[in-house]
Amino acid sequence: MRDESGFSLLEVLVSTSIMLVVTAGIFGVLNPSNGAYSQEPEVADMQQRVRVGSDTVYKDLVMAGAGAYNGSLSGSLAYFFAPILPYRNGSANDDPPGTFKANTITLMYVPTTTSQTTLSGNGPSQGSSEVKVNREPGCPTNDDLCGFSPGMQALIYDDTGNYDTFTVTNVQTPAMHLQHNSDKWTYTNYNSTSKIVQISSHTYYLKSDPATQTYQLMHYDGGIGPDVPVVDNVVGLNFDYYGEPQPPQMLDPTKLTTTYGPHPPDLSKAVGGFPNGENCVIQVQAGFQVARLPVLGAGGSNLVKLDATNLTDGPWCPDAANPNRWDADLLRVRKVVVTLRVQSAVAALRGPASTLFTVGGTSQKSTAWVPDQEIRFQVTPRNMNLGR
Repeated sequence: MRDESGFSLLEVLVSTSIMLVVTAGIFGVLNPSNGAYSQEPEVADMQQRVRVGSDTVYKDLVMAGAGAYNGSLSGSLAYFFAPILPYRNGSANDDPPGTFKANTITLMYVPTTTSQTTLSGNGPSQGSSEVKVNREPGCPTNDDLCGFSPGMQALIYDDTGNYDTFTVTNVQTPAMHLQHNSDKWTYTNYNSTSKIVQISSHTYYLKSDPATQTYQLMHYDGGIGPDVPVVDNVVGLNFDYYGEPQPPQMLDPTKLTTTYGPHPPDLSKAVGGFPNGENCVIQVQAGFQVARLPVLGAGGSNLVKLDATNLTDGPWCPDAANPNRWDADLLRVRKVVVTLRVQSAVAALRGPASTLFTVGGTSQKSTAWVPDQEIRFQVTPRNMNLGR
């Protein structure tokens, strides 16, 4: 008989089936790893966007209120006007006075600069105007314009609560040309006692456009330049404000100084639309200058949360008729709590809209989800807390 060797058909089918089962098991084990390879880089990218967004906002917010440190009208800007506003301020796209936007903030401060002096004569008489300045101690040697240069942002303010921001468009010694940053120009009687300084203005806000799936943390520098994105795929931005419960108080009636806020005039003089001796934070009762604003909360020294009602109901500084008016309670701000939320840039890694996802994605498989990341941090601007 002939010797036959090899495998029968049944044996081949059995061995093939076993091989397929083992191969399927191997791929089943590898499949989650493949998902992890796509998820981990996205998680790292989201963490990086959170870091960039929070660091960018923090570094400007912590400086809010820093004022001039040379010459007259020095000290925190909170002694003169509100350097933190819960809306967009500075350009032709300004929000109206009395606006409150939880996802928008404007802040101002004087950077390290030699450009801080006083006006020489009257201030701007129209939206585009020339001004001269005094060459005071601290100004660069032989520079009649104290270091101001084209493109620089300039702030003019006085001790009554008036302030305006400008862009330096041209410099021709001994004068420079200023362009008001807002189209709501109104003449303010700035004179030789008014301060002019270089200013850093920053507006941060959330841009949300579901139609184009654009979600960005945006920045505007307060001038005539365009808004620019800071971080993409930001789906949440919120600012909470905490303030001083005690209103501004008179420190020395003979010197007309207050704990914070603009100084009131002498009892025999009037400013804005207020009676003699009064302004937006001080009123006269029985011949004495006392606080106009109420005590908030339980009083004491613990900060209280300031909501939209507190910051939009007046009284208005410098007065109710000024188109650049602002709520006097904004002078109370001492702490800002920022909440920033980012999402995955890949829709296939986001599930349906829920507590995990502000903007829903296309994934139906929970093992492939990369939930939104959120950070919450608080900032106490050092120059807004000098009296605490």
